[in-house]
Amino acid sequence: MPTECSLSLFEFARLASCVVVAGFDGGAMTSDADALLLRATNRVLILSRRLAAGFKDSRDPAYVELEHAVETLVTQRVSGIALGYEDLNDHDQLRHEPVMAVLAGKLAASRSDCAPMAGKSTLNRLELSPTEPTRHNKIAADTPAIERLLVDLFLEANAKAPSQITLQLDATDDPWHGHQEGRFFHGYYDCYCYLPLHVFCGRHLLAAKLRRSNIDAAAGTVEEMARIVRQIRTRWPRRVRVLLRGGSGSAARH
Repeated sequence: MPTECSLSLFEFARLASCVVVAGFDGGAMTSDADALLLRATNRVLILSRRLAAGFKDSRDPAYVELEHAVETLVTQRVSGIALGYEDLNDHDQLRHEPVMAVLAGKLAASRSDCAPMAGKSTLNRLELSPTEPTRHNKIAADTPAIERLLVDLFLEANAKAPSQITLQLDATDDPWHGHQEGRFFHGYYDCYCYLPLHVFCGRHLLAAKLRRSNIDAAAGTVEEMARIVRQIRTRWPRRVRVLLRGGSGSAARH
């Protein structure tokens, strides 16, 4: 059935000298235009830049032409996941997607034989970042810094310290659809899966730990909660009451 669409343009934040607008008058189209809202949110939280600060880039510009900066790689990967593109293989097509280039703030490549965004091989090296740079992988992850960022975002979202907060522990299944490393069957969930640990406070995610499923559901919960509460206490006074809530599988002696 024909519809009457407004031809008004919705303008977003500019990118360099380019105007970014959303319209309904046809032309070149994308199914990911809603991702522009992600870009607006990212600009407010400065999330990609702060997350990229948790990686150490030891690549030497004198020997390697740095087409893809760490912040661009982080923005591309996080945006892809948020849009439902979980597999790295998807980025061999997404690297040519104009909306993805807008999200990362990189509309064109500096080399004629390179796409504006990174492909699966480059992003794979980011995902497999070691804790220290190696000969073949110069981008290293500072895991503690990355973990602290989630708690920092939660603390910053509160204008003032509340009188009480509840931290919710949740261990759930992440089913496999292949033969990934660390493949184990979990009897309760009746499938091959990972058993990640998540910690929430309301709608805020404070921690996400990827774990194999051949462990006790409570494994590492005491250490993880101690880390989070310790970080909260450095910002908020001790009069803020912290409650822990979890299922029976989260119980652990300490």
